[in-house]
Amino acid sequence: MAASAVLATIVAFGAGGCGGGEGAPSKTPSAVASVAESAKSVISSAASRASEAIASATASAQQKFNEIKQGVNAKNEVKLGAPTTDSEGRTTTQVSAKNTADSTKSFLVQVNFLNPAHELQDLSVVTIENVAAGKTGTATARSTHKLSGTITVEVGRALRH
Repeated sequence: MAASAVLATIVAFGAGGCGGGEGAPSKTPSAVASVAESAKSVISSAASRASEAIASATASAQQKFNEIKQGVNAKNEVKLGAPTTDSEGRTTTQVSAKNTADSTKSFLVQVNFLNPAHELQDLSVVTIENVAAGKTGTATARSTHKLSGTITVEVGRALRH
């Protein structure tokens, strides 16, 4: 996890300190422990904010899906492209929805952005409007913020309506 790496770096940096002569570090064990505790607090706070953002995005997505009346599960009709990073550092992916109905339909698709441990890092909801019968419509899903590390994407939910 990135937070562990940051903590290890901060602890190592704090432990090194400036020399107190004869190559001995100038930091006392209690000072190093204080730096480590401060780092843990910062990391915990950041993790809490990220968790709150995901909860908010999930609630917003749920509200959008609740607004669709008489939607049909279309998860199997939706394909995602490989994730890429745009010029602003956000993760994007192409969303394609094939309309297998016999009339024009629209799609509401939730795209989940996942880390290597398959943990949700962000999500995006896109609408693909007025896809003709037998045709495929496309949209681009974009993360709400910059995501670090290797990110994969999956269709969380999809409705055809």
